[in-house]
Amino acid sequence: MTGFRVRRPGRLAAEAVTLLVAAAVAFPLYWMVLSAFKPAGEIQSTEPRPWTLSPSLDSFRRVFEQQDFGRYFLNSLIVAGTVVLASALIAFLAATAVTRFRFRFRTTLLIMFLVAQMVPVEALTIPLFFLMRDAGQLNTLGSLILPHIAFSLPFAIWMLRGFVKAVPEALEEQAQIDGASRTRFLWQILFPLVFPGLVATSVFSFISTWNDFLFAKSFLISDTSQSTLPMALLVFFKPDENDWGGIMAGSTVMTVPVLVFFVLVQRRLVSGLGGAVKD
Repeated sequence: MTGFRVRRPGRLAAEAVTLLVAAAVAFPLYWMVLSAFKPAGEIQSTEPRPWTLSPSLDSFRRVFEQQDFGRYFLNSLIVAGTVVLASALIAFLAATAVTRFRFRFRTTLLIMFLVAQMVPVEALTIPLFFLMRDAGQLNTLGSLILPHIAFSLPFAIWMLRGFVKAVPEALEEQAQIDGASRTRFLWQILFPLVFPGLVATSVFSFISTWNDFLFAKSFLISDTSQSTLPMALLVFFKPDENDWGGIMAGSTVMTVPVLVFFVLVQRRLVSGLGGAVKD
């Protein structure tokens, strides 16, 4: 029949495996949202069911009634937004420098960026604590912003380096012939071309910063007004019995900004550099 296409068995198997993997990845997220809407009696039931017939908003009510919840949300937004903007700007300039310019120890610097990604964050938490203490940054949002910028830069520079390298040098030469300065080429021509890479690195920076608990727990010791959303979940962990409904509802609320951010930038994530450079 015209227009009817028989799929190959290999493709069907690949699609089936993809659906299974997607289901396995999405199931914890589904269970988190489901538990947030379940009544208290169903969350810890001896017969758990992947559905609920009596959804409730009590868990979300307890989350939003928590004292200073809005402040915690704003603190997380400030920290994540600052890290995304600062790391993107610095990584773009650094990637351009290590790609377009030849200077001494350039290869050594690139290797150091690669080695920095291999160091576990947990191994550096105590040295960073003393560093923040000596700099007077404990109990401030700066103690969260600075380390996350430092940890985001190696990955961002390595990724953006490939985007910058993919832009033909002849394009820069043509821009100079047309009278464009290097600064103008950098911001009006090169920056739009590597913007998809900037978006990809921004997603990584935003997620890692937004979900951070280790640094917030280590560097925010006494000033609870500087706490972020992951720290707010500690209220629902109680000595006698944990409030799993509140924990799941708070985790669901924390997930929403990440999903919104991803939806806003998804078009840039899938866009390629090949379509941006035209003869």
